[in-house]
Amino acid sequence: MHLEWKRLQRTGLRRLQEARIPLYQRTKLHRGYASHVVPGLFQTPAYAAALLSSISRFHGTPNDTAEAVGARMARARVLHEGTHRFALLVEEAVLRYQVGDAAAMAGQLGHLLSVMSLPAVSLGIIPFAARERGMWTLETFDIFDDQRVHVELLTAQVTLTAPGEVGMYVKAWADLKELAVYGPDARALVTAALDAVR
Repeated sequence: MHLEWKRLQRTGLRRLQEARIPLYQRTKLHRGYASHVVPGLFQTPAYAAALLSSISRFHGTPNDTAEAVGARMARARVLHEGTHRFALLVEEAVLRYQVGDAAAMAGQLGHLLSVMSLPAVSLGIIPFAARERGMWTLETFDIFDDQRVHVELLTAQVTLTAPGEVGMYVKAWADLKELAVYGPDARALVTAALDAVR
């Protein structure tokens, strides 16, 4: 299913954020990949506000940024509830692209360091130095229990449920996972980005 953002966001961004909460609550294993921004579940209010404000301005949607940020933060509570597991991958560039001002970015990177220590979370970072990449940089996507994939394009969200298509994203995620670093190595990349923004 291909839904244009202008249709999904016609009344603002809050409703879209709220509409996704049940999906996140019922998903047991959430895998994701982000090549350009911090995944929504891991965003701070300041980072989310800067990002959602830019999205609203670009798409010309009603500006309900404060309400949308509140809904995004409510969705992130799932990180601390139930028996969910979250395995997310980000390109190192995500740590370096400045969204918002320096204080917002520093706060976001500090928050990533704390999120990484949550028992339900695995955060892998694909370093700039990853050699001989077997998988190229892709669009942002999220996999929900191997049943559904959301792919984010500039103009639309694409929802995939056909097993063959879902399987391709599961395979791509597995290949990207092999390029990532975890634990102390991932923390070192976040810390280096934080030092650079201060």
